[in-house]
Amino acid sequence: MSDASRQITALTTKLSGSADERAAAAEALAQLGNECADACIPLVRACGTDELTREWAAAALEEMGPPPEACIPGLLELTSDPSGSVVYWAVTLLGRSQAAGACNVLAKLVDSKHEDFVRERAVWAIRRIGCPAATVQQALLEASQSVNPRLARFAKEAIT
Repeated sequence: MSDASRQITALTTKLSGSADERAAAAEALAQLGNECADACIPLVRACGTDELTREWAAAALEEMGPPPEACIPGLLELTSDPSGSVVYWAVTLLGRSQAAGACNVLAKLVDSKHEDFVRERAVWAIRRIGCPAATVQQALLEASQSVNPRLARFAKEAIT
């Protein structure tokens, strides 16, 4: 195991610690940029904690490219988390990964009672992945009629 891998493992462990430890670990991971991609699952989970940790975890995730393929099952699981921030980031990384296996889950999120920012991100991920129309069409049609103009616009753009 390389020094960088050991550092990431140690920081990932601290994401389960006290609020101060979580925030410091998320900040340190954010400073590593895309090198922290293997920590994507704990970072996404950290988005459901205190505000400072959530901000640093989001900063780390913003700098990250597509997640490693091994993270896809964990990200799919996190789409059912009760925290909208956790679901948002799981969906974001699924979209970046262009994981075609996520299309059914994303369609359910578009058609869900989640916050609009989660539903909008699910539409974004559907477009990014290029999900087959048959899989997502009904959810997008319903979202295109949303009272939220932004969600409706995103859904209409995804249909065309």
